[in-house]
Amino acid sequence: MKKAICILATGLLLISVSCKGEKKDDKKPEATEKTEKTTAETKKVKFALEPKSDSKVSGNVVFTERDGKVSMTAIMEGLTPGTHAIHIHEKADCSSADGKSTGGHWNPTAQPHGKWGVAEGYHKGDIGNFTAEDNGQATITFETDQWCIGCDDATKNIIGKAIIVHQGTDDFVSQPSGAAGARVSCGGIIK
Repeated sequence: MKKAICILATGLLLISVSCKGEKKDDKKPEATEKTEKTTAETKKVKFALEPKSDSKVSGNVVFTERDGKVSMTAIMEGLTPGTHAIHIHEKADCSSADGKSTGGHWNPTAQPHGKWGVAEGYHKGDIGNFTAEDNGQATITFETDQWCIGCDDATKNIIGKAIIVHQGTDDFVSQPSGAAGARVSCGGIIK
């Protein structure tokens, strides 16, 4: 009888160990699935805006690329109250006192100047107008899938370009740049 009980106990022990082993194997695919998930890469470029054309306009700009879209946030001070234009220009060269060393608007698709998103056309650098408060401060946010940070597509890559803030308002009609007036602040978009 003792022998039968020992054999039965050993058999139950083997079955128990065997079942526990199957449960561990069932959990392994879950762990594998979790490790295969990846997060999207985020790219970021930050830079300062410096005064131009004897202005006192300064600030900071941040471009962030995530999930195929680039967002821009610009925070400025020293502006005259009212409406001003902001554009991306061709070159990240803010060396001239008037900001003209940046060249014209960034226009890699050879479109006429206009309002962003309008069917008649617009430059990839035609961000538009914003309003400065009575204290001379302004914050601008903008997002698009038509820009990228450091990609191989020359019609989308903003690296090597510049942000220009203008004294006046972009009329969205005058060619080639909207008659926005003096360039009062500049910042090069470089990594």
